[in-house]
Amino acid sequence: MSLTTKNMVLILIVLALAVFPLAVNKHADFGGADGKAEELIGELNPGYQPWFESLWEPPSGEIESLLFALQAALGAGFIGYYIGYWRGRKKSLAERQE
Repeated sequence: MSLTTKNMVLILIVLALAVFPLAVNKHADFGGADGKAEELIGELNPGYQPWFESLWEPPSGEIESLLFALQAALGAGFIGYYIGYWRGRKKSLAERQE
């Protein structure tokens, strides 16, 4: 199996993993840990007042999710690049020593 074929299979698997939950649970509420934590704090202490407010709040929940996903993608890309760089460097040094 060629590298291109492997990459295409992996991309299709990732797309299936992303689309399948949305297709199966069309009316599901996909919330994050922040929402759950806020809900739990409200139950435990209904009069709780936050001591700090954000400087800027995204205009909608979708924008907030987009920014979170972008942050995760950039972090994953950076980690992947870093691991690949050091692996390639180690391989290059091993080839020079032979």
